[in-house]
Amino acid sequence: MLYIVLVLVLAALGLLVAALITANSLWAWISIGLSVVAGLLLLFDLLRRRKKRAADAPAEEAAEDSAEDASDDESAEVDEKKPEDVEQTVLMPAAGELGDAEEAEEPQRTGDPGEEDSDPEDVAVVSELETEVVVVDEYPRYHVTSCTWLETRDTIPLGIGEARQLGFTPCALCTPDAEIAGQHREKA
Repeated sequence: MLYIVLVLVLAALGLLVAALITANSLWAWISIGLSVVAGLLLLFDLLRRRKKRAADAPAEEAAEDSAEDASDDESAEVDEKKPEDVEQTVLMPAAGELGDAEEAEEPQRTGDPGEEDSDPEDVAVVSELETEVVVVDEYPRYHVTSCTWLETRDTIPLGIGEARQLGFTPCALCTPDAEIAGQHREKA
């Protein structure tokens, strides 16, 4: 049915083009007539499909009801077979979960690590240094190269003074300000 409608619409389009080229209104009226016939065929097909679905619906509902009754019987049999006094198995903790959470804190691997709460004296010391730190594109923190958060991320090396001037802040996991300031004080 849809193929017939498609052919009628294409014929109507061809006749409309012919009417425009030849300036003959007869072709335009025939094009309109073919379009109306195509629309009526689509309407007829829609009504026919609805009627067919309405006739099939009671048969499908009866089949579904019988299938539900059968599945209810099967689930009732399964419920009867389950023992209710089964003990739950206690899972062993994964590696690293044996101690207190405060003793061995898991390093943060995703997201943005927090900002180090730097001592103002450390900030004054590191601002004037050009010790190399690393940054990760799209993250606002700078890190020492041994930071556990970095893992396999692509890093960009910068001097610590330049990193601070560009607006990067120190990572809370590796505490670069405290570490670098401590190293500088040991040298001095």
